[in-house]
Amino acid sequence: MFTKVLLAEDLDSINIAVATTLDEVNIEEVEYVKYCDDALLKIKKGIQDNAPYQLLITDLSFKEDFRPNQLNSGEALIAAVQEIQPNIKIIVFSVDEKPTRIKSLFENLHINAFVLKGRNSLPELKKAIKKVFESNQNYIAPNLSYILQDKILYKIDNYDIQLIQQLANGVAQDKMDAKFKELGIEPNSKSTIEKRISKLKDYFKANNTVHLIAIVKDLGLI
Repeated sequence: MFTKVLLAEDLDSINIAVATTLDEVNIEEVEYVKYCDDALLKIKKGIQDNAPYQLLITDLSFKEDFRPNQLNSGEALIAAVQEIQPNIKIIVFSVDEKPTRIKSLFENLHINAFVLKGRNSLPELKKAIKKVFESNQNYIAPNLSYILQDKILYKIDNYDIQLIQQLANGVAQDKMDAKFKELGIEPNSKSTIEKRISKLKDYFKANNTVHLIAIVKDLGLI
């Protein structure tokens, strides 16, 4: 079993619950931090002392407070840690269940496991820890496994998500080119945007943009 684990989590109640779980799987050394910057410093210190952490368990969202930080999300922390310790195992423990975000964690950040916080999350976390330690296979709870298989997520890219999100925010289709230019999103020509929205309606079999937004929200893509 892992002998040295770092938990990045800003809620004390979660820290206490996870501490019990880690103790149950006989992990000898566990340290806790509430800020991503502190987590990265500890990872660096572990490497410097020739006693690196073997597993990082991190949330995705960290509430901002009076303290300024360079890293403000789990994704930013994971990317920074992997630059200096690419072989560390990483488990994400989060309430965020958006398929696109979870899929990106596995495909772009190459995490080892994702556990959704909830009623049965601690037993799932225990399973994830054991699975990650015992094999090189990724772990995701059975009820979320469709995310890594769903073909929709292969066809819908970040540009599509941003487009639908702006529609959901109330930006009219004929004003979308101006909005995308303001946000620095390309391509942002009216013709390209109209064609993409039409394509999305056809793909999701949506009757109109309102119907499109509803379908995409039900899928958890926005």
